[in-house]
This record gives sequence, C-alpha cells and structure tokens, in this order.
Amino acid sequence: MTTTLRPTEPLQRAADGALSRHYKVCVNSRPVGAIHLATHPSFGPTVAQIRDLRIEEPDRRRGRGTVAALAAEEVARGWGCNQVEIRVPADADPALRLATMLGYVHRNRGMEKPIAAAPELPEGSLARPMTEAEFGPWTRRGVVEYTRDWSERGVPEPEARARSEKDHEHVVERGLVTENALYSVLEHDGVPVGILWVELFDGKASVHDVETYEDFRGRGHGRSLMLLAEAQTIASGRRLLGLNVFAGNTPAERLYESLGYATVGYSMYKSLL
Repeated sequence: MTTTLRPTEPLQRAADGALSRHYKVCVNSRPVGAIHLATHPSFGPTVAQIRDLRIEEPDRRRGRGTVAALAAEEVARGWGCNQVEIRVPADADPALRLATMLGYVHRNRGMEKPIAAAPELPEGSLARPMTEAEFGPWTRRGVVEYTRDWSERGVPEPEARARSEKDHEHVVERGLVTENALYSVLEHDGVPVGILWVELFDGKASVHDVETYEDFRGRGHGRSLMLLAEAQTIASGRRLLGLNVFAGNTPAERLYESLGYATVGYSMYKSLL
C-alpha cells in the first residue's frame, strides 16, 4: 500500500510571499487523514510549519502519520524551506513519540495554570508601572536577548534577528499605553529588581517577558514576579495564566513547575538537510 499526499486546494500565496496548502493523506487513493503545511508567519519563507496532521482512527499505528510527515517535509524542501516546525499537544503521546522518532527537537513549551485567587507579594516587594525611561532600554535589550534565544535553538541568526527586530518594532509602536498590555517593574525595599510584561486576551492572560535583573538573581524575585502576574490576571477578571519557556532554561522550568504550571504543548523543529 502506498501513502501519498493529495492537494485539496491550489497552493495559496499571500502578498508577503507566505505559502499554505491543505492535503488529504491517502492510501491507494483512499483518504485516511489530512495535513496542513504552511510557511512560518514569523520566521518567513525558509521555515515551514506542519499546522495539522490527523490520521483517522482505523488507520492509526500503521505508519501513515510517519509517511505523511516525511512527504510534507519533501514539499517544504520544494518550497525552499530549510527547516520545519510542529506543535504537539502535551497529552498527545503518540504524536510526541512520532516527532521525536523523526528527528524533531524540543524548542520551547507552553505552560498554563488556573488562578483561583490573587496571591500577595512577599514583604518588601512592591509593583509599579514601567516608566518611559525604562521602556526604551528594556525593548532594545530584548532584541539582543530574543535573537540569542532563537538562534541557540536552531533558528538561523538572520531569521532570528529579523523576528526579534520585528517584534521590537511592534512593541515600541504600541508603546506603554497599549490596551490589554501591562508593563510592570518589581521593586524590593525600594530598589528595582525586575520587569514583567503581561498581555490580556479573551479568557486568559499570558506572560510575554519576566526578567530579574542580573545583580538580584537567586533571591526569589522571579517567583515574586510570577505572583505579580497571577495577581494581575485575577485583577483583570481572568482565571487562566499562560507562558512559553525555552528548552534548556532549567531554572525557569523548575520555577514554573513549583508554582503549579502544567505543560500544554511542545514546539519542535527539524532542519531539512
């Protein structure tokens, strides 16, 4: 039996050059699943995303998903991509095993926590809004750090910097008064020790950046910043807080796990040689 991909639509080309196409997964012309392949909205046309891969229950555990994923990689090569990315739900153990077997590497994971009540900050800790004088240096520093985070995890440096600079421009353009964005500074005994950026969405909040200043690390301020994020989530009327953590950031992973955050999905990537 032969497993193949059959397009269900013409190749979609956006004005910015992004590509996208849906396929049926077929075995000897019989549809057994579906796959959606597209270029990455942030990293551009050299990085592909497998946005959906489904095999119907009667045809699972027969290698259909493996062949479909490999076929999608060949399509991505034909598009000129040198890397492919996939998002795997944390509870999808077969999909996680398949991605690992195919050579995909963990880049970052999403974590979430239901928030029942607003926690109190430790004695001596106090939060205040970020000032304009602090906003500029923070965003400029973020370009360098964000570029490094991506490039150390498989994204070519030019693409990593392009994404970082694009995100920086977007944040600066919106500014401190952006609706549903909270930019805060944590002080301890009157001294600034860290920064927190929280975005508010329908039904949940998300930590986009949490940073303890280098001279004050190892003193529990990272935990205080996360407690502040939880308090802001409750104050906004939301009850769910999410975040993303890069693979290899062991201190952050341990902190989030100790606070009760659970993994909801993994972002994984593979270089196309």
